[in-house]
Amino acid sequence: MKLSLELTVATKPEWVHAVMADLPSFLQDHADCERKASALAMSLVAKYPDRLEIIPELIATGVEELEHFQQVYEVMRQRGIPLVKEISKDPYITALMKLLHSDLIRRFLDRLLLASIIECRGAERFRLVSEALDDDKGLKEVYHDLWVSEARHGHIFVGMALEYFEKDRVYSRLTELNEDEGRIVDGLELRAALH
Repeated sequence: MKLSLELTVATKPEWVHAVMADLPSFLQDHADCERKASALAMSLVAKYPDRLEIIPELIATGVEELEHFQQVYEVMRQRGIPLVKEISKDPYITALMKLLHSDLIRRFLDRLLLASIIECRGAERFRLVSEALDDDKGLKEVYHDLWVSEARHGHIFVGMALEYFEKDRVYSRLTELNEDEGRIVDGLELRAALH
């Protein structure tokens, strides 16, 4: 059973150039994204306490995302880069949230599948950053490890959806959301940010 997905649109090479041109801003945004990812996993626990089959995995994912935040923060601390005071709105996430169904059951499915897609996009972008960091071996390793971890998270959320929904329904909706995500990514302004 396939738990991962192929993104429909690849990140443009210009995105990597934007990140490399302003690595401090990228690190600040990345730290914010890791905090939000941890909060998302825990919010799923809070919103769906009756979904006992996935709670342990959600907690583990939330803890791992917080560890990623700690890793990125340590890189920032060593380089004298402060955390931003206010977390800004992420145009990518804002656009994806508009795709969520409003009724409880379909919204639950959508939240899991969008989490998968977001993690897969993160994995793709961490790989690109890792490959671009040839002259910074320490940071290159950090992003290589994050790439592997994010790819695994993409699988985890699809697996969670399959606990509660028919396989055809999961993959049909995943395909729809994945295509929508591709259109969103294609239309985003390029900036030194994860999304």
